[in-house]
Amino acid sequence: MIMVVETIRLSHFRNYESLELAFDGGTNLFYGDNAQGKTNILESVYLCGTTRSHKGSKDREMILFGEEESHICMKIRKKDIPYRIDMHLKKNRTKGIAINGVPVRKAGELIGLGNFIFFSPEDLNIIKNGPSERRRFLDMELCQLDRIYLYHLSSYGRALAQRNKLLKDLYFYPEAESMLDVLDEQLAQHGEVLIRARGKFAEKLNSILCDIHGKLSGGKENLTLTYEKDTDDSGFYQKLKESREKDIKYKITTHGPHRDDLCFTIGGADIRTYGSQGQQRTAALSLKLAEIEIVKQSSKDTPVLLLDDVLSELDGNRQKCLLESIHDVQTMITCTGVEDFVGCDFKIHKLFQVIEGTVYEKTV
Repeated sequence: MIMVVETIRLSHFRNYESLELAFDGGTNLFYGDNAQGKTNILESVYLCGTTRSHKGSKDREMILFGEEESHICMKIRKKDIPYRIDMHLKKNRTKGIAINGVPVRKAGELIGLGNFIFFSPEDLNIIKNGPSERRRFLDMELCQLDRIYLYHLSSYGRALAQRNKLLKDLYFYPEAESMLDVLDEQLAQHGEVLIRARGKFAEKLNSILCDIHGKLSGGKENLTLTYEKDTDDSGFYQKLKESREKDIKYKITTHGPHRDDLCFTIGGADIRTYGSQGQQRTAALSLKLAEIEIVKQSSKDTPVLLLDDVLSELDGNRQKCLLESIHDVQTMITCTGVEDFVGCDFKIHKLFQVIEGTVYEKTV
């Protein structure tokens, strides 16, 4: 049985003073002009399911202007069991989270409750953008699938920030260099877990990606994904030792999984550099479609798919492939007009019009 979002209630979130919506387990379509609040609804669902904004916004940035707090209440059903997730965003304090009325201490306790995939026009540039975008893609999906990965990613981030600060401070306090030994051990401990997990995930992704891209390209192209790790997991600690002098000189940690990347090749050519815009966008779409499949395989469940104004960016063939791939998952789609779906053999189960922060349910 798939996991579905049943309802969401917003209070002082983005441009919504108050909003309550009930969703269908199939396709929910939100249409309206730009800057009306359509994306904010999808963002609230993703945030409440993952604790993170899809675009990396800080909590205080998502609170309605002039207010101190925001509240999101989302009800989901998984294997016929109801769950309620409450999230309180606060301007100057850490967000509060509760599941079925019980406060949780760590965001990781939400992991496994559901999987959410957000797809926006910006994702179509993931191939040609910088490595940080591709690392973010890896991390956001792995964090949803594995709470152990989330723990090590958070711990690695803290240790990396401390080490980089210390490298800058050594100019004034050279006697503190011995503290690097402790931080190197912490970085290696957590970083090795990240490297291994990313490697396994990339292998799974590559096996799925090839078939999907073949269909999208009409069998004309063979896309291959390779995980470009900055250093091997078993040699990370030694690499930190060897690069210490250089790190002190440049005041930054020059090696580690924070410098990893994903490489995409067609016919041996790296499309990050040599691919056409069409090839890059098709590869990005293949990557997102593969993400849906890998969630199904890894979690034995279906993800909730959030499509933010993506269809208008795709040609007819790519639109068709995307719509065919989401027939069995709960989907929330935003678009400027329902005419995007004219001629598509695609069932819309619930239709909403969004005008200046007010949502009107329409007859399908």
